Amino acid sequence: MVWATSNYMEEMVDTLPENMQKEFKRFKRVYEVLAKEPEPKVGQTPKEVIWTKNKAKLYRYQPAKVKTNKVPILMIYALINKPYILDLAPGSSLIEYLTNKGHDVYLLDWGTPGHEDRHMKLDDYVLDYIPRAVKKVLRTSNANEITLLGYCIGGTLTSMFTALHPHLPIRNLIFLTSPFDFSDAGLFTNWVDERYFNLDQMVDTLGNIPPETIDFGNKLLKPLANYFGPYITLADRADNEQFVHNWNLMQKWVGDGVPFPGEAYRQWIGEFYQKNKLIKDELYVRGQQVKLSNIHANVLNIAADRDHIAIPKQTERLMDKISSKDKTFKLIPAGHVSVTVGKGAVKHTYPLIDQWVTEHSN
Repeated sequence: MVWATSNYMEEMVDTLPENMQKEFKRFKRVYEVLAKEPEPKVGQTPKEVIWTKNKAKLYRYQPAKVKTNKVPILMIYALINKPYILDLAPGSSLIEYLTNKGHDVYLLDWGTPGHEDRHMKLDDYVLDYIPRAVKKVLRTSNANEITLLGYCIGGTLTSMFTALHPHLPIRNLIFLTSPFDFSDAGLFTNWVDERYFNLDQMVDTLGNIPPETIDFGNKLLKPLANYFGPYITLADRADNEQFVHNWNLMQKWVGDGVPFPGEAYRQWIGEFYQKNKLIKDELYVRGQQVKLSNIHANVLNIAADRDHIAIPKQTERLMDKISSKDKTFKLIPAGHVSVTVGKGAVKHTYPLIDQWVTEHSN
């Protein structure tokens, strides 16, 4: 009966004017994408797990491929969403691009925190997880120095780690849309103002902060564009299969959030957004002062001109604080996410990172 109805509908559509036939087929394709198609495959670059701690895993990519660049790259992602945005799909993967260029690439995946992880602090990530991952990378690659690449909050954590470990052989630092100065973080500054936002009550009530809460806040920065824009664009371009494929990939990642450990969130909002301690040299991690001036490594600091999550001026301020002699700030035409995926990233971000790392590793 369903088959007969479907055939009847197809016959009816064939009697419509050509422009209406196109509209119907486009509408049908949107329905198929939203209701029928399976989730796309992500994170397809070959990898192996070389170290674990609690929920975290350390991956080495394309381990069998010959490495022509002697300084390995360890990527450190944020505490929200899944890190496969750095390896979204073949042809749209920073990790795939760099490994194909002969770089020895590693990724620290924080995993998905459970209720038992609600007491984890930024201190734990900076002083327990990252140092051990760095040592494991150096041993595995048989290297004397390392390049660290931090994306979003991962870059902020990387800066803290580097400032607290000036003795480690960190040759290069790459920061990708990472906030350092929170004196003016756009709407976020107003929303989390301690006069109105009861941070302690939120953390004490929820424990871990649900990914839906974080996603809601990010989307509210541009509500019409973020809530309706993707579907309007899909309806408009549903006859473009390459676009539909990329759309599916992004929607999967956007909806694939992870909880923010409660105590780490309390620190992130309270000490960074509300008190701006990092840039003021007022941040302490387990009694140790975090001074960005302790950073001496070569630095490539990348911001995106359309980024409304880590505004470029939040990112650029780092350049005034570090002691690095070789430091470069680049503003790329992109958004917070499109800086790492899509045609623009392949054209601008990937070659920039590859060339810079190569020049600063030999």
